Amino acid sequence: MGDLAGVLVLFGLVVLAVPILLIMALVSISGLKRRVSDLENEMRGLRTDASPAPMARPGYGSATAPPDPVSEQPSVREPTLAELTRKPSVQEPTTTIRRPEVPGPTDASLPPPLPAAPRIPPAAPSRPAPPPPSTPDVFTVAARAIKRWFTVGNVPVKIGMLVLLAGVAALLKYASDQGWLTVPIELRLAGISAAALAGLVFGWRQRESKRSFALAVQGGAIGVLLLTVFAAFKMYGLLEAAPAFGISVVLIAGIGVLAVVQNSKTLAVLGILAGFMAPIWLSTGSGNHVALFSYYAVLNAAILAIAWWRPWRVLNLLGFVFTFGIGTVWGVLQYNASKFASTEPFLLLFFAFYLIIPILYARKQPASRGDFIDGCLVFGTPLIVFSLQAALLMPTDESPRMPLALCALGLGALYAVLAKLFIHRERYAALGASYALLAVGFATLAVPLALSARATASVFALEGAALAWLGLRQRRWLPQLTGAGLQLAAAAALFIGASAYWPDEQAIANPTFMGALLIALAGFASAWAYLREGKSQIALLYYLWGLLWWCGNAINEIGGFVAPTVRADALLAFAAATGWLAAEVHRRRPASALALTTLAGFVSAIPLALAQMDAHAQPFADYGVWAWLAFAVLGIRSLLCLRASEDRFAGWAQFAWWIVWPVTLALLCSWLAQRFDLSQGWQLALLVLPWLVVVAVSMFRWPLLAAPLGERFEGYRTALQTVYFTVLGLWWLFALFQAGGSAPLAWIPVLNPMELAQLAVLALAARWLWSDQAPDWLQRLRIFKMASAGFLMVTFITLRAVHHWGGVEWGADMLSTSLAQTSLTVVWSVLGVLGWVIGSRRGHRGLWLAGAVLMGVVLAKLVFVDRQHLGNLLGIGSFIAYGLLCTLVGYFAPAPPRAATEEANA
Repeated sequence: MGDLAGVLVLFGLVVLAVPILLIMALVSISGLKRRVSDLENEMRGLRTDASPAPMARPGYGSATAPPDPVSEQPSVREPTLAELTRKPSVQEPTTTIRRPEVPGPTDASLPPPLPAAPRIPPAAPSRPAPPPPSTPDVFTVAARAIKRWFTVGNVPVKIGMLVLLAGVAALLKYASDQGWLTVPIELRLAGISAAALAGLVFGWRQRESKRSFALAVQGGAIGVLLLTVFAAFKMYGLLEAAPAFGISVVLIAGIGVLAVVQNSKTLAVLGILAGFMAPIWLSTGSGNHVALFSYYAVLNAAILAIAWWRPWRVLNLLGFVFTFGIGTVWGVLQYNASKFASTEPFLLLFFAFYLIIPILYARKQPASRGDFIDGCLVFGTPLIVFSLQAALLMPTDESPRMPLALCALGLGALYAVLAKLFIHRERYAALGASYALLAVGFATLAVPLALSARATASVFALEGAALAWLGLRQRRWLPQLTGAGLQLAAAAALFIGASAYWPDEQAIANPTFMGALLIALAGFASAWAYLREGKSQIALLYYLWGLLWWCGNAINEIGGFVAPTVRADALLAFAAATGWLAAEVHRRRPASALALTTLAGFVSAIPLALAQMDAHAQPFADYGVWAWLAFAVLGIRSLLCLRASEDRFAGWAQFAWWIVWPVTLALLCSWLAQRFDLSQGWQLALLVLPWLVVVAVSMFRWPLLAAPLGERFEGYRTALQTVYFTVLGLWWLFALFQAGGSAPLAWIPVLNPMELAQLAVLALAARWLWSDQAPDWLQRLRIFKMASAGFLMVTFITLRAVHHWGGVEWGADMLSTSLAQTSLTVVWSVLGVLGWVIGSRRGHRGLWLAGAVLMGVVLAKLVFVDRQHLGNLLGIGSFIAYGLLCTLVGYFAPAPPRAATEEANA
């Protein structure tokens, strides 16, 4: 111990010396700064004294001068060197040194006055400009921070805590090194328990003066005791399962008593959480569900007792969630038919607990809040219990529909009795109304359950829609939330019921389809109700929910009962019908979601048309013609319904409508070309023909496309034409790289189907770019764009001529042939010559330069590409032709003058 004391004293002295030394260092630094400042001042004074002094004029102040009668008077102050060298300000007048007038003899007896001393000009300052302030370095900043820490705030406490922490740390390290902390685990746990009990007693004694502090201490102490029991049982094996469980129950009961006595909801929640978790952390893996549920029954009885005294809703909810949550997990993992007799009583007991607890909760509410109920327990308890009851009955009976129907009927009768008891009491009126709804719901459920378990979905959905509507009428959130929960439960019930146990045998008239249909209709009804109340966001959620079930139900039914070759046709008709129904509703109650549904129905026709091609070669085969007829009729009616609204999606719906038909007709035309065994050129031309027609109509007969929206569709004209020309441009680029055969007709340059279609695309594009219909960003450099497109087309026409007339195989390898290179040289040269000649004749310098550039490109081609073909006539001919053309052009078409060019451009 003496060594320990010595070490501690030495460490303490070191720790105390550190801040003292730091303070001394800071003081020394401050003193050094002051000394340096004094030295700088002295240096400045020395520099000032070293400046030259003014010389005295002769006779002024001479020793031989006669005595001055006024010498006995105060002497005149001579100016200092600083005053003489100080620069006068702009406003300061220049003064001379004069003697003051003093009383004495007459003026005649006085000697003549001395002449005024001249003003000495100030000397220029010799001091350099001060350097800019420098940023403090890291060490300076650190020194300032340390100084501030030791000089600001409660300095003694800071230093004391530092010393204390250092001492405790040193003590703990020394004790650990000496082995003093090696104490038996029993003593350690006993010490922790004793400290926790002391804290619990201390917290109890402080409950009146410091309530929040006392409750926190009590909760923490009991938590430590529970963890100590867990460690003694699970980690160190000091306690058996039964004693550990018994001690935990006592602690949990104690915290419950403390919570009720002190009216502390926090302690009650802590106790319930610990109580439900105790069997989990104290589990031995025996799987004794009777003991588990018996313990949970005791806990729920405690919750019921607390509910008699305190209206703590969160406590009730925690008990409900843990009881049925852990019970459900156990049932999924370990339940089998042999445990039905030992499990069913506990299910009924838990149902009784949470049937009574909402009544006690309503009993504790003030009379002014008689309409406030615990909706989660009121509606959640029968739903969960009924679902668990169905799971318990499933393994014991191959056809559990009748037992479930009887259970539903019994629940309906029970809730009818409760409704009769409470509905006419003012405090319990809302609770009685809820029981009445549940009675009607379970009574209704009993009938379809006798036929199919999937019918539960329909009942839940309808009941959920009714509750949502009722909540809106009463301006209460509880029925609204309950209605949403019931609709979700309906979906869960349908998923549970739609399994292999109940296969569907016929279309539409089957429980799965009808259940999903009712869920969708319930969602639509709720959306309508919320939309009428002006709650558009909630209405949108319900609408999307209903639309999801509507579409999913139809897709599932079509996939299960329609032949694969006809599914695309059926889906197209369904999409048209859905869009039309949404448009009809939109006409009466405008909503953007409805117009968007119609738009989605139109857009979905494009992938369905492609699916029809895959199923039966073309969209109008088999039942496709009837599907497209329905799409056309219902689509026109949908657009007429949307016409009256100002919704922007109405215009986009018509936009999509005029995209769908060119796509569909193009697919039909392509199939016709294949059907009559036409060559590739005809197929490509027929593929683009509907697009050419609709583009021409949009440019020259726009009112035909604007109907039925009319002038309101004018704003979509540019966007629609941009899409059209984008499709045409992509087709045009694709067609450039195709051989474009015209069989059964002979191939003729330009006068063949594909190239005529390409020329039509270029003509329409030029007409569009030089009109007010094209957007501004596309009209930039339009001459260059069209000239580039024309050049590309002429180039590929030349290559196709080489392919069809020269017998060269179409592909990238044809560029290595002499015939292709010579043909390109000649054609490009002709184009260059035309540019030169036309540019010269019309005075258009830009065209003349374009021709010159093209001729330069041809020349480079001759040098780097065509020279390898000089061994044959074609290569030689290309060189000669280029030379002659250049010579002739240089003679007949010189460059136009700049004035002519500027005039032509103007």
